[in-house]
Amino acid sequence: MIAGFIHLVWKVIWNVVVVLVCAGLIFIGYKANQPMNIVGAPKGMTYVEFIQDRLDAAQTIKPSRCGWGMMLSLAALGPIYSMVYTDVAIHPGGFLDKVTAPDPDIPSGVAEAKWYEVPGIWWDVVEQLSWTMLGKPHPYGCQFRQVE
Repeated sequence: MIAGFIHLVWKVIWNVVVVLVCAGLIFIGYKANQPMNIVGAPKGMTYVEFIQDRLDAAQTIKPSRCGWGMMLSLAALGPIYSMVYTDVAIHPGGFLDKVTAPDPDIPSGVAEAKWYEVPGIWWDVVEQLSWTMLGKPHPYGCQFRQVE
């Protein structure tokens, strides 16, 4: 009886996790194919097109390790920074806000956002961080070509 109840609880938790992961992937796929909301980005460019352009740009710079290093850095650090920056923006004065250095990529004006607004805020941070790392010209960086 107790084992059956534990099994039921485990199945419910597992199914909820699967549904949340699937919903997250659908959301990311949808947003990645919408025009980016970034100042300076070519009008109508989607995130998928931006990443494809940056992959092409990484192949053309010398040494190419620099470009691929930037791409790997975004892949490794982007998810962490986007979650931290979203939390800092939504909960000003919170613990993460106190231990996070100021950054222009942290959104403003979204304090105490509703739960259903958080995914959109998070996606905006993902786009902004990606643009900052790979789209903006950096005088001492990898010297990617301009976004086309």
